[in-house]
Amino acid sequence: MKSYLVLDLAVNDFGGFKKYIAEIPAFIAKHSGRYLVQGAEPTTIEGDWKPERMVILEFPERERAEAFLSDPEIQSLFKVRHDTTTSKLVLVDGCT
Repeated sequence: MKSYLVLDLAVNDFGGFKKYIAEIPAFIAKHSGRYLVQGAEPTTIEGDWKPERMVILEFPERERAEAFLSDPEIQSLFKVRHDTTTSKLVLVDGCT
């Protein structure tokens, strides 16, 4: 069953965030992930959720998404994202 990482982020330091932008695609590919949405500005239709930018990644199965999240080589890059953005991230499984 496919799994999805959904990231809602506001970039606070674009200069610092450029490293993340440049390097994260290789790690996504390493874990068989792919972008479905990449840094898009969403339109809120209902509710009070006001995301600034959205990224949605698709992985062929939950284990690949979890391996991506726990990959020791990527942790310093996640720190860059944490230091340069305000973000929220969820992992969700797709329908069978």
